Amino acid sequence: MIKELAQDLVDLIFDWGYLGIFFLMAVESSFIPFPSEIILVPAGYLASQGQMSISMIMFSGLGGSMLGAFINYYLALSLGRKFLKRYGKYFFIKESALDKMDNFFYKHGHISTFTGRLIPGIRQLISIPAGLARMNLVTFSIYTALGAGIWALILTMLGYFIGENQELLSIYLKQITIAVLVVLVILGSLYIYYQKGVKN
Repeated sequence: MIKELAQDLVDLIFDWGYLGIFFLMAVESSFIPFPSEIILVPAGYLASQGQMSISMIMFSGLGGSMLGAFINYYLALSLGRKFLKRYGKYFFIKESALDKMDNFFYKHGHISTFTGRLIPGIRQLISIPAGLARMNLVTFSIYTALGAGIWALILTMLGYFIGENQELLSIYLKQITIAVLVVLVILGSLYIYYQKGVKN
């Protein structure tokens, strides 16, 4: 039933064209969980039929993703820190923990933001700790755009080439997700190794 409701919503929004993609991706990237594959895969398929443009899909999708990420970032920055400073002690969160998080994101915010945007279940949430830690906005924007752009391109291309075959699409999406996670583990390991080398 939830899937049917989501599909009805997508059908309604796609009547709005690129504005619909922008709006849905903003929702997906903010604090409301909404699967990006049911937005960009159909859009990619429509592009394969000549009804949409790949470049405009990417522009709309990335723009929406950035808007949603900024919403989370600024909510965490403006409200989250005040809340944690005032009530964090009741959740065993000391102000020193916030200072440590600030320091972590100052040093490693770029890699954390980039990889977080490519991990299912985390990509919508990574903006929150970045905002809480007052991560540099320019750095946050660049690495959010890189991660969100790669994921949007993957989904759009899946829709473009095999969007009509739902069974094959499901298989490829799982395989690509696993492959992305493996690459991120390797990237993370190399980053840790590099950081240790710099310290030594």
